[in-house]
Amino acid sequence: MIPERVREDFPILQQRMHDKPLVYLDSAATSQKPRIVLEALTRYYEEYNANVHRGIYFLAEKATQAYEDARVRVARFINAPRPEEIVFTRGTTEAINLVAYTWGRANIRAGDEILLTEMEHHSNIVPWQLLAAEQGARLRYLPFDGAGRLALEELDTLLTERTKLVALTHQSNVLGTITPVEEITRRAHAAGALVLVDGAQSVPHMPVDVQALGCDFLAFSAHKMCGPTGAGALWARYDLLDAMPPFHGGGEMIMLVQLDSSTYKDPPYKFEAGTPNIADCIVWATAIDYLEGFGLAAIREHERQLTRYALAQLREVRGVRVYGPEDVEQRGGAIAFDVQGAHPHDVAQVLDQEGIAVRAGHHCAQPLHRRLGLSASTRASLYLYNTPGDIDTLTRGLEVVRRLFTPRTAVRDR
Repeated sequence: MIPERVREDFPILQQRMHDKPLVYLDSAATSQKPRIVLEALTRYYEEYNANVHRGIYFLAEKATQAYEDARVRVARFINAPRPEEIVFTRGTTEAINLVAYTWGRANIRAGDEILLTEMEHHSNIVPWQLLAAEQGARLRYLPFDGAGRLALEELDTLLTERTKLVALTHQSNVLGTITPVEEITRRAHAAGALVLVDGAQSVPHMPVDVQALGCDFLAFSAHKMCGPTGAGALWARYDLLDAMPPFHGGGEMIMLVQLDSSTYKDPPYKFEAGTPNIADCIVWATAIDYLEGFGLAAIREHERQLTRYALAQLREVRGVRVYGPEDVEQRGGAIAFDVQGAHPHDVAQVLDQEGIAVRAGHHCAQPLHRRLGLSASTRASLYLYNTPGDIDTLTRGLEVVRRLFTPRTAVRDR
């Protein structure tokens, strides 16, 4: 288990909200940052702020070395074969768009198919909709069952010789479902398709090894794993990156510019035009060091136990319905639920007054919510700094919600 004293590493968790101790349960949206990460960010700006790859003076060389060391650190974190396979982006969304605009435009043709799942975040739907409309391709969707698990029995029917790409989440940001990426990748490759994995919700919470997964692309973000916002990465096989055209044009990504043509650098620099997000990429490495100090397996086990406890406690609150798999081996700590008689926005507002930060809405997953017959849900999401006490505070807060929104006659009847 992760020790409870880990909370002391996070300055924001020491404050009170509405005169109550802050219980932060929205890490699926963004995680909090430990003091060591905040200090590393300040240290960069105070000690060696300079542009990278260009200057030949000390500060520029130090910043460049730290930036490239961070690339190596990110590559090692996901067991990428080589650091040149890591392209720094602004986050998961930009990484997926990079693939759609470069690999997609070069490889998807009229009549081709892209297979997604019905539990995808909008960031793994909208880029493919844009590409399909532009290229004349077709989107198909693998559904999920009543328990929130992908209907793998339909995969062979959906995978055809026209399928060029399978793009799927590794862990649902609503249902918490952990998808069987290795199996889906194997079957997709057998059908001749490539596989892109949205790792925004998995990379921060469990060991992720791209070589073991067997996928072709992996997108993920720093801010969901104790790092800063505005930094993320696309991992892709080097042969794919090498064949893909540039994403943005400008300085840094070129070898030679003439008036009528340009030649481009090798990956990853071909995809990193302009001044990158130097500070936040460098500090991401500090966040990775922090997480690996505990071990991703230990973080996963901590969340597994917390999720088991949370599901059990939520089942005891009358009128609460939880979505997603019941088996904690098949899910992570993103727990979507609703409360009978109360709109999710009202639930979140009441919980806020109790010092509890949760998310309410469609969580950028409208097709998933429509499949569930919902317009919105409330979501509590867990990370290494959460404790069983946070779950107890949540359940007490939901009892307050029930008292406020349960009709008085129903209260008397009970």
